[in-house]
Amino acid sequence: MPTETFEFQVEARQLLQLMIHSVYSNKDVFLRELVSNASDALDKLRLAALRDDTLDADVSDLHIELETDQDARTLTVRDNGIGMSYDEVGRLIGTIANSGTAAFLRELREAQDGAGTEGLIGQFGVGFYSGFMVADEVTLLTRRAGERQGTRWTSRGEGTYTLEKVDDAPQGTSVTLHLKPADPDNQLHDYTSVWKIKEIVKRYSDFITWPIRLVGQNGQNGEKGDDGEASAPETLNSMKALWARSREEVSEEEYHELYKHIGHDWREPLETIQLQAEGTFEYQALLFVPSHAPHDLFNQNFRRGLQLYVKRVFIMDDCEELLPPYLRFVKGVVDAQDLSLNVSREILQQDRHIRMMQRRLTKKVLSSVKSMMTDDAERYATFWREFGAVVKEGLITDPDNRDALLAVTSFATTHGDDGTVTLKQYVERMPDGQDDIYYITGESRESIDNSPHMEAFRERGIEVLLLTDPVDEVWVDAVGEFEGKALRSIAKGEIDLGAREDEQSEGEREKQAEDYAGLLGWMREQLSEDVKEVRLSTRLTVSPACLVADSSDLTPALENMYRAMGQEVPRTRRILELNPDHALVKGLNEAYGEREDRSDLSDTAELLYALAVLAEGGRPKDPARFVRLMADRMERTL
Repeated sequence: MPTETFEFQVEARQLLQLMIHSVYSNKDVFLRELVSNASDALDKLRLAALRDDTLDADVSDLHIELETDQDARTLTVRDNGIGMSYDEVGRLIGTIANSGTAAFLRELREAQDGAGTEGLIGQFGVGFYSGFMVADEVTLLTRRAGERQGTRWTSRGEGTYTLEKVDDAPQGTSVTLHLKPADPDNQLHDYTSVWKIKEIVKRYSDFITWPIRLVGQNGQNGEKGDDGEASAPETLNSMKALWARSREEVSEEEYHELYKHIGHDWREPLETIQLQAEGTFEYQALLFVPSHAPHDLFNQNFRRGLQLYVKRVFIMDDCEELLPPYLRFVKGVVDAQDLSLNVSREILQQDRHIRMMQRRLTKKVLSSVKSMMTDDAERYATFWREFGAVVKEGLITDPDNRDALLAVTSFATTHGDDGTVTLKQYVERMPDGQDDIYYITGESRESIDNSPHMEAFRERGIEVLLLTDPVDEVWVDAVGEFEGKALRSIAKGEIDLGAREDEQSEGEREKQAEDYAGLLGWMREQLSEDVKEVRLSTRLTVSPACLVADSSDLTPALENMYRAMGQEVPRTRRILELNPDHALVKGLNEAYGEREDRSDLSDTAELLYALAVLAEGGRPKDPARFVRLMADRMERTL
């Protein structure tokens, strides 16, 4: 068969160069990644054979083989799993289809330490390329189960690769690394050494459920027995299912390595959660909460779900039905005893046992977060910083667990620069006479800190929750109240904080309302396209004006969110509130009362409205006109 030469996709070529010239502190991870890929291939073949009894594939002895040749300086990782077709090799090995490729390359370049860079390999699903850290040339030989023809792929990582169809390839995939020249001063990285291979497998892959066998090694001591014959392959891993063993039998390091294998992550998990359910429906679960959010957590195509096993038999990799979407960052394994081995995703969606498992696993994760919150403030702070925004989605979608979710949520507040407060803590320190839990939403802490809506609350020392995640715009309406206290936006509706001793009496306020009645009605007519009401404000102490929404109106941020999702939302006219104690507003009112022809005041009214829009982070509907009006007013002051 003719050999064809192809060029790597641009991103793949860049990635290869980074791998080849990398300065990884721990190059051993390449073997972990190749063994992990081989394990996945074996899982896929067993699953395919369960679902298709006509598949022409040998599943009698599924395993992984490692073979070294000291003379030729090669290391081969071989499996008899699902394999790949010719087209699949070109598509999967020659290009990087991962949508996070750009992010991967950026993070790989920016990572400052070896420990940081090594984990990015698996995290972004490009583990195969890690072989070029230790090899000058890589050869892949593969044949897809059920097919007759195989494929050979070869590359030196220099921009091109060759593809060749072959007739004598065994089922599965073998990756042969033609290792770089030996470094006599650094025997710790001799990957033809038996002890080195054993060490790596024991450290990273001992829990793999398939046997990892070290076959006869050329040029190695001990490759033959006493009778001169080649010794039998040695199984290097224990193949023990960690989730079926007690916590006393398993070290934290073993748990962490399992997490790294499952989660394609290099960092240790934040929390390890083990659950064993007995009774009418038995299952074991071993779950992990990561210590950082994956780069694509909020992408629509984010792969979520737990690994599902049935009686130690792998069924599927991303079983979404085992946890709700707001816990999609949790990784782990669930091993059920009473499900069918050929269970499909469609069946899982209707299975009552699966629903029962989801309820139990969800409660277990939330109770673990609650314990973290109580026992280790620093770990909880890390959890909430990384995953708080996604957990709050459950306040909208999971009313059954809303109380448990509210118990583990926390928020930035005006009564703390860096820390957060729970709703329970907020309620406990509410002063007498305060009936509502006040909050404000916005795009950033800086923008809402400077919001004019905050002025009266800051002056009176009333605590306000500062909500800056997009989901905050939605869940506050879904929840509504906490322990009988209404959740109240300080940017919606009328706010009555009560009068201070140094403030106006009720009679004085009524007189002020009469004095401004004419101006308010006139401005309502002038700005009728943009506002539905103009009124005096009780929430402003410094700014001249602000915009507020009616209690039932959508906020501008929520309107934009719906539009971004393709939903048509009518534009909401809001309420313009004026600060009657501000010199600009006082002057405008005096001018209004003194003049019969008020046409020249229209520009001032328009500017006042535009200033309120700018104060909340918006932009005037006609920026060019706003600039002209401002320039004209500034010129008059000179």
